Amino acid sequence: MTYYKQFDNGLRLVIYKMDGFVSVSSGILVKTGSYNETSEENGISHFIEHVMFKGTKKRTAFEISDHIDRIGAQINAFTSKELTCYYTKSTGEHLGESLDVLSDIFFNSKFDKEELEKEKGVIIEEINMSEDTPEELCLDLLAKSYYGGSGLGQTILGPTKNIKRFTRDDVEKYMDKYYTADNVVIAIAGDVDVKQAESMVKELFADKFTRKKSAKQVKYRAVAPNRLYKSKRIEQSHIGLAMKGFAVDDPINDAFAIANNVFGGGMSSRLFQKIREELGLAYSVYSYSSQYKDNGVLEIYAGVNTAHRDLAVNAIAEEVKRFKKDGLTEQEFIRGKEQMKSAFIMGRESTASQMMLHGKYLLYLEREFDVKERLDKIEKITLKDVLGAIERSFDIENSATATVGSKRSSIKI
Repeated sequence: MTYYKQFDNGLRLVIYKMDGFVSVSSGILVKTGSYNETSEENGISHFIEHVMFKGTKKRTAFEISDHIDRIGAQINAFTSKELTCYYTKSTGEHLGESLDVLSDIFFNSKFDKEELEKEKGVIIEEINMSEDTPEELCLDLLAKSYYGGSGLGQTILGPTKNIKRFTRDDVEKYMDKYYTADNVVIAIAGDVDVKQAESMVKELFADKFTRKKSAKQVKYRAVAPNRLYKSKRIEQSHIGLAMKGFAVDDPINDAFAIANNVFGGGMSSRLFQKIREELGLAYSVYSYSSQYKDNGVLEIYAGVNTAHRDLAVNAIAEEVKRFKKDGLTEQEFIRGKEQMKSAFIMGRESTASQMMLHGKYLLYLEREFDVKERLDKIEKITLKDVLGAIERSFDIENSATATVGSKRSSIKI
């Protein structure tokens, strides 16, 4: 059963009651991330996510963790390109206490100067760790190659120079723009009494908002394809290619997901079988698609021996061309469709995944998620739909590229 409510100040609540479950997941979903940040703000969404846990007016950082541990619950947060989320998972009997802690950090965080300075060091080490992970570095560079230097082309962590500069005033100014009632969804899924949960959300969240109207959200689109590279003294070369994808609400996305599964989504995919199993050019090779509110992207990644870098690029490019020319077989289509269906069905066995699914659907598409409608849509996908998605996306000649490795040159298509 799904319950939806919009409060007078614009805050939205979605509750998905899951019979037979004893756990419950709850989350605060804020529609902001690196997508909304200027170059001077880049990294601040993630910075705020970190410092939210560093103490409130009634709890120290330790007491936040201790309270959650004492009720056997879990609490965490993450930042993505378009979303910042704070969430808990607990038994149903402790939902009220979990929501109370989430409300406390969300509305009462002190952003103490000393704690902010300490957390800057933590985040800078996270940036350093990312710099030492060539795969992450390559995919960040690929986003910049495809989207340019702002919006979706920026990293989520931001540059070190920005992190060092952020102050409490910067945090509060950014929150004034996007941590607003109309830009937030509270999502709850699992063992939950709907009436009690609505009452708790009203008291702990809806009645506490002083910021009500979000700043206008910006729009970014892909730029002309770039060929970027970063020189790094490492054993492998890490290569990425990006091609046109689709916005989160585009009807073609389900068919496109099947195309991606067949092309590079797993061990039986065309890409894995050709590049790794047949040619032995890579240990890790895959493709995936990302959907954003205004657009999307299909990305291909491979980690290869530097001596074989260009050979691998050519092999990947030929596989893309072949896939666009020949499409996929009936058997591949059936397999891809079953993978999509089973992934959706198995996701329903997790309160956390259902909380995120229903919350994000409401946040981005401004409507309720319907399980039956979703399964019906998957069933109705045809091979012709998938072939149409391939035709619209797999354009290797106009792809953006990124390379990280010891070769001081970008890859060529």
